[in-house]
Amino acid sequence: MSEQNPWDTNSDPALRTIAMPADTNPNGDIFGGWLLAQMDLAGGVVALRRACGRVATVGIEAMTFHKPVFVGDEVSCFARVVKVGRTSIRVRVETWVRRHRTGEPVKVTEGVFTFVAIGDDGRPREVPKDTIEV
Repeated sequence: MSEQNPWDTNSDPALRTIAMPADTNPNGDIFGGWLLAQMDLAGGVVALRRACGRVATVGIEAMTFHKPVFVGDEVSCFARVVKVGRTSIRVRVETWVRRHRTGEPVKVTEGVFTFVAIGDDGRPREVPKDTIEV
């Protein structure tokens, strides 16, 4: 992923939502923790597909907030697998918004999330090697 508007490449977001007043901090700005949670959900969707089952977030690295998100912005998280280990999956997530009033696309944040595949017993399991990433 890059600085290129992902909608120009016909990419589909892993998650799309609208920033609402309930998602603001005491200053009326969209809370960074809310945005981080949306990114975690989007990364989890992609990791779950690749792992063919349950995953758990075990780390977040290189998280960068570039621009603010405002109430009414359409928030879209684009995610892709960047590395698969024996039990782990690293997913890069970029979050873009379409500004509420203008429709302008703006990259607001990005980060790398690490997930671990989890078995029915709640313990790490191997990620299948023969799955097709979607």
